[in-house]
Amino acid sequence: MHAQGLLARSVPRAAHMSLLAVTASVPRSLRFLTGACGKIEAGYTIQKGVRGPQNLGWQGLRSISLPLMRPFETSRMDSLGVKRGISAVPQAVLTAPTPKVGANPEVVKQLGFEVISEQFIDEYNSTAILYRHKKTGAEIMSVSNSDENKVFGIVFRTPPQDSTGIPHILEHSVLCGSRKYPLKEPFVELLKGSLHTFLNAFTYPDRTCYPVASTNLKDFYNLVDVYLDAVFFPRCVNDVQTFQQEGWHYELNEPSEDITFKGVVFNEMKGVYSQPDNVMGRFSQQASFPDNTYGVDSGGDPTVIPDLTFEQFQEFHRKFYHPSNARLWFYGDDDPNERLRVISAYLDSFEASQSAKESEVGVQKLFTEPKRVVEKYAAGEGGDTGKKHMVVINWVLSDEPLDLETELALGFLDHLMLGTPAAPLRKALMESGLGEAIVGGGIEDELRQPLFSIGMKGVAADKTVEVEELVFKTLNRLVDEGFTAEAVEASINTIEFSLRENNTGSFPRGLSLMLRSVGKWLYGGDPFEPLRFAKPLDVFKERIAKEGVKGVFSPLIKKFILDNTHRVTIELQPDTEKGAKDEAAEAERLAKVKASMTKEDLAELVRATEELRVRQETPDPPEALRVVPSLSLKDIPKEPIHVPIAVGEINGATVLRHDIFTNDVLYTEVAFDMSTLRADLLPLMPLFCQSLLEMGTKDMDFVELSQLIGRKTGGISVFPSVSSVRGRKEPLSYFMIRGKAMANQTSDLFNLMKVVLKDVQFNDQQRFKQFVSQRKSGMESRVVGGGHAVTATRMDGMLNVAGWVNEQMGGLSYLYYLRSLEKRVEEDWPAVSQSLEEIRSAVLGRKGVIVNLTADEKILMSAEPHVSNFLDAFSETSGDSTCTWNPVLHRVNEGLVIPTQVNYVGKAANLYDTGYKLDGSAYVINKYIGNTWLWDRVRVSGGAYGGFCDFDTHSVFSYLSYRDPNLLKTLDNYDCTVEFLKILELDDDALTKSIIGTIGDVDSYQLPDAKGYSSMIRYMMGITEEERQQRREEILSTSVEDFRNFASSLEYVRDSGVVVAVASADDIAAANQAKPGFLDVKKVL
Repeated sequence: MHAQGLLARSVPRAAHMSLLAVTASVPRSLRFLTGACGKIEAGYTIQKGVRGPQNLGWQGLRSISLPLMRPFETSRMDSLGVKRGISAVPQAVLTAPTPKVGANPEVVKQLGFEVISEQFIDEYNSTAILYRHKKTGAEIMSVSNSDENKVFGIVFRTPPQDSTGIPHILEHSVLCGSRKYPLKEPFVELLKGSLHTFLNAFTYPDRTCYPVASTNLKDFYNLVDVYLDAVFFPRCVNDVQTFQQEGWHYELNEPSEDITFKGVVFNEMKGVYSQPDNVMGRFSQQASFPDNTYGVDSGGDPTVIPDLTFEQFQEFHRKFYHPSNARLWFYGDDDPNERLRVISAYLDSFEASQSAKESEVGVQKLFTEPKRVVEKYAAGEGGDTGKKHMVVINWVLSDEPLDLETELALGFLDHLMLGTPAAPLRKALMESGLGEAIVGGGIEDELRQPLFSIGMKGVAADKTVEVEELVFKTLNRLVDEGFTAEAVEASINTIEFSLRENNTGSFPRGLSLMLRSVGKWLYGGDPFEPLRFAKPLDVFKERIAKEGVKGVFSPLIKKFILDNTHRVTIELQPDTEKGAKDEAAEAERLAKVKASMTKEDLAELVRATEELRVRQETPDPPEALRVVPSLSLKDIPKEPIHVPIAVGEINGATVLRHDIFTNDVLYTEVAFDMSTLRADLLPLMPLFCQSLLEMGTKDMDFVELSQLIGRKTGGISVFPSVSSVRGRKEPLSYFMIRGKAMANQTSDLFNLMKVVLKDVQFNDQQRFKQFVSQRKSGMESRVVGGGHAVTATRMDGMLNVAGWVNEQMGGLSYLYYLRSLEKRVEEDWPAVSQSLEEIRSAVLGRKGVIVNLTADEKILMSAEPHVSNFLDAFSETSGDSTCTWNPVLHRVNEGLVIPTQVNYVGKAANLYDTGYKLDGSAYVINKYIGNTWLWDRVRVSGGAYGGFCDFDTHSVFSYLSYRDPNLLKTLDNYDCTVEFLKILELDDDALTKSIIGTIGDVDSYQLPDAKGYSSMIRYMMGITEEERQQRREEILSTSVEDFRNFASSLEYVRDSGVVVAVASADDIAAANQAKPGFLDVKKVL
């Protein structure tokens, strides 16, 4: 399942998300100063990480655990000093004060609502009330508790009938002005001047969601009002230019030129269809559900999008964006009465309609026999395409709603089979050597009918059948043998810990619960059911105790998978000619359009193209912008958020203690100085991290170690962290191990961390070979799907030492290294194994170690002896001395060629080379440029899915574009930023919004573990509370003159910046034809 929408954040597996989140997420420049967690450049975790905000039904349990963590237990010690026994998991997360009850009954009645159900959700210490609006039938879930991070969301069922992408285009378009807010994009105004903790939209295959979140009450209701007005009364339904901008249009600048297609969604989906993994996912969904709405692409197929008419667009909104078809969600500590008052003002404007019936999602009847589909994907020329096949087997599990007990059991089964590297189905596939990496998401339960998918990519043409055979062989073996008691215990503890801890990272907890609830609610199910897990878990444990592991899981495998005839096998074959054929087909289509036009028609198209461009590039007048509700500087705290920190020492190591309530969970990081590592070993560091958690010790194989971590902790992860530090050439570089556990399991946590670091043996050549193939495949996918990240890393690598180190561990150089390492592992494994040991010897010493602890004071005190014992295991020093890392990445403009229909264009420079002195106003200016000039020129007018800038205030200023149809034009827009700032006229309201929006980034909402981690990073980088206060005061006092002064600094980027573009061969060739020798061409894929 897939998802698109307005901002490119991490995406729900089944949702198309809007690309504002690329801009809305906290930029690098603010992460360390402000409290957002630092970037992990090349880390590895014991478990698969969360792939985006999840709709967490029981069948999605495998993916709910955060990347670092796994559960624990209590009782007797084993030989490793790790306790064995009964699990103990965190209980309620949201604590006193007792949550408010629902709205006043008189208010409910007066506003035209009725109570359908009221329940207290013990698991989240929340009162949840389901209301119905009598007049329209709209349903509202009102969840009240003590969480200050308030959430609102409105969801419509929006099942498409074709692949024109109409739900996706509409999701973009409704946020482009509305009845109360008649400007081009009130959404962008909210990005500029709101304290939101979440602001985005998702398009699923059958529904569209519009969620917002904020900790500031006034700001929260401002966001709610703009969103409600946008979805119910958008201007786009009467404005064909918005449809053209966000969806598609013909573009012609001169009658003699060729006509082209443009449109934000059109180009976004071209990028999606350039990624083989996405192509496989779409074929899998559509072939598995040929007879209902899931058989088409709600995001839009670029070959079909231009078939969509404005009249169809208008009708889709009229039909589905109606209160009778709406589910609304409120969550947090705001007044339940106010919630109903706000929404009744909108709902009362409508009469009941048949939209709820018209939007019902039909059921796909199960096949009576399996099917096989063979399709092609566009591959780059050259290379061994014979080993680039993909194969995935898909099963639709049911055409009837599953009972809660079965859903829960299937969720655990999914986790047991695929949830960790030690899970038997995942392990069997990876150890087979039949492919480079696993594809298929296991159980996907976001839609009406659950789907189970599993397969591999990087498979030889003659091995695809063997992959299928291995899947069936492994499943049959699991039916016969079952799972070990240790595996089941680890799985139960992992899932229960995650559910009870409810750690959703930067994703609002209330939104995570909303997505869970909607998964049932949308199809007529009980919206309360997904919020309750305690009793079902207890019943499930009792069932396992009574029926045994085989008695529970073997029948499920047989019924829902092995004996299930609704099976579709998709084989995706590489085709080096497909990309060129697709481009030729599009060109031929456009040529026919032009041939059918008269001179008058062509003149009119040129006029319309220019008219749209002028509109896109003309800012709204100040009086129009003022209608968008905003805060004032009086609403903004004058001091930064303080995280308690006490600096101490244990056994020569620095210990940072953060006294924060964590609900009896201890969070810890131990950072070892990495500057002692030789430069030639840096590219091996990510694989060293993976090996620590996926190879065994003398006493345990990696399966046993993985299960032990799963049974006894909340999770362990290891990763390198390298960052520039303002004012010095040498980077900050640490190797970190991170973990969490219940307070009474602190001993287990530190003992297992010691085992991972000290006892794991690097002696499994075949497993390591798998790691290399897996990471190579992942990097190749990253280049195609995340070319902007590759571009940014590449530019950083040319501009400073930290960037060069990170490029060695996670950029293009790393991909080249992995390709050569495959051969080395085969031919000289002892040398590779020795290099891994050399890394361990170089970094694991007490000198320079920093231990970070986050919990309440009692837990912190009790943890100290365990920290001391842990540190005793390491020698005082590690490597011989600090190594000098001299960057060798040549500074040159590069064109990185891949098979793609869209480009990723970057330009960057190190501002400190010019003597730049940091001022807090730079944060405001950086955000403003991204939300105005680049938004308008690169995205709105240029047609890219995203255009943004980023100032890592310790070094590099960079421009980046995402899924961009242009190359040189985008670079021109970057360069014109200087003049934009020099002539900028900014009234007080616009400046205030920019300042407030920046403070919203600085004060980003964090859960306790993130607060402790961010405080540690600030300590490491030498960022004092005094400097934080100074930067905040500089932000709050930003003036228009600061913008103009910063333009002078950006002249250096314009005149001397380095350019990297990940793009198609044709676009790079065209750029070099227009500017001979401009790009040094490197073929990547």
